Amino acid sequence: MASVKTALLAGVAALLATAANAADLPLKAPPIQEYVVGGWYLRGDIGMTNQSVGTMHQGFEDVTTERFDYRSKSFDSSPLFGIGIGYQYNNWLRFDVTGEYRSKANLHATAFGDAGSIDDFHGSKSEFTFLANAYVDLGTWYNITPFIGAGVGTSYNRIHDFYDTCAAGACAGQITAVADGTGSKWSFAWALHAGLSYEVTPAMSIELAYRYINLGDAQSGYFHNVDPLLSVAPGPYQFRDLTSHDVKLGIRWMLEPPMPMQPVSLPPLMRRG
Repeated sequence: MASVKTALLAGVAALLATAANAADLPLKAPPIQEYVVGGWYLRGDIGMTNQSVGTMHQGFEDVTTERFDYRSKSFDSSPLFGIGIGYQYNNWLRFDVTGEYRSKANLHATAFGDAGSIDDFHGSKSEFTFLANAYVDLGTWYNITPFIGAGVGTSYNRIHDFYDTCAAGACAGQITAVADGTGSKWSFAWALHAGLSYEVTPAMSIELAYRYINLGDAQSGYFHNVDPLLSVAPGPYQFRDLTSHDVKLGIRWMLEPPMPMQPVSLPPLMRRG
């Protein structure tokens, strides 16, 4: 019996000695990995436009008694090409400035006068558009990040090869009025963005985005009747409230290499003395 007690006392003493030695060692948590997102990036975009015009107006309408109803005012789709530079502030917020060329989109419009005249209008429109944009990234799942954004800026709107043909009566098919040269106008522009980005690598992401953009107003060149005797109030033809629903595919490249994974260790939880 004495030998059993002796063995138990020896075991307890060994356990106490082991606990005392363990107290001399600092206890550390496993390292925590952090990844810091941020820095400058370049972007490139291509896309397609789907444009419309709110109203069309010319000065002679203010002095004639005939009233015109414009119908089927529309533009064909056209490609766009853009570049930009931006800054990724953190995982949620980024900014960029962009410039893009929106290539020629053909115009189709018909005006019906209450005195019986019908006029078909032809031409095309193009723009150089510059925007400052801000985006909110809404979180990332499987490398896919939905985002929303808004932008403001300016657009240099141009109307090309604009003319009017008679569509009724004895003059049907004849060109009755033309615009001299290309009309151009700077206008305030604003946009709303929504889309998805996919992180191919930490330095490159691909975007698929929808954008609603208001391009402001445009005007043709000096518009006048082919027969100068019929010119009542010549001047530019006005195109007001130009808008577009755009679909874009873009790529973003980080100019600065992503920050490496940095191990972060917590201080010792216990220390003797």
